[in-house]
Amino acid sequence: MYALPYKTKQIFFVLIKLSLVIAVFCFIHFKLSDTKELPLADFLELTFKHGVFSLTNVISLLLLTIFNWFFEILKWQALVKPIKQIRFFETIEQCLGSLTVSLFTPNRIGEYGAKALFYSKTQIPKIVSINGLHNILQLSVTLIFGTIGLLCFTSIYPTNLNITKPSLGFLILIGLGIPGYLIVFIKKQNWLNELLDFIKNYPKITIACGFGFSAIRYLIFSFQFYYLLLIFGVSIDYLDAMMVISSLYLLASAVPFMAIFDFVIKGSIAVYLFSFLQIEAITIICITTLMWLLNFALPSLVGSYFVLNFKTPKSPVSA
Repeated sequence: MYALPYKTKQIFFVLIKLSLVIAVFCFIHFKLSDTKELPLADFLELTFKHGVFSLTNVISLLLLTIFNWFFEILKWQALVKPIKQIRFFETIEQCLGSLTVSLFTPNRIGEYGAKALFYSKTQIPKIVSINGLHNILQLSVTLIFGTIGLLCFTSIYPTNLNITKPSLGFLILIGLGIPGYLIVFIKKQNWLNELLDFIKNYPKITIACGFGFSAIRYLIFSFQFYYLLLIFGVSIDYLDAMMVISSLYLLASAVPFMAIFDFVIKGSIAVYLFSFLQIEAITIICITTLMWLLNFALPSLVGSYFVLNFKTPKSPVSA
């Protein structure tokens, strides 16, 4: 078979990187300028009206975003440590670069392949398993907080979901099984058993550390949502807000979607849930858009730098 010259491969690789970065910038632009539910003019009017861009609020929101990703980066660094020790800057590169690449894949599944590119061929199977553990830990935290929140929510507000404790457990199990086509693929490849065996034999202190970082992250971005509610003049105490916010993240986690549509899915669910608290839909849409900009769009723009500067080794790098 004819093999492409190395320089030709590099040209294709550069074009792919440029295409990804351009796609990210274009999507963010179109998201802000062409949204029927929240036109850009209305979005800006609301944010300026409520002082979102005041110095205090900007600093506070950016600090929460930084801390959110700081603990995400620490979590990845801690989980990878038994396989390979990596510097903090390398961890930033891997986390943000893989975020940019995975924006256009369902449930950010592209993150598995993106992070694997930073390691040698012999390490790739373990890195993929570590990334699976990484996501399972975050999902576990979401399920724990979300189950408590949704049970409290449905016991207080007369929803038409008709969720009882047994049916809630059933819905959670169904949510864990989405998307179905991935389960079929995993079973055929025996990947699930391999992942479970990997987790079972992985250092328990490392897993506990990863779970702790996942919980801290969850509390940070949940508080960021609550802080935005306060900025927009919503009178609500923290526990009531967390009840709805945790329910939101639980329900959203059961729906397979691309990260670029995060604001659409979470926005729709949030509007429904917060309607029981008599909070205007436009306010919730504005908040979910800001959450998307702060925690997906902004980090992915930073990650674009790492994508553009990423270079594949000419030969496999030994562990």
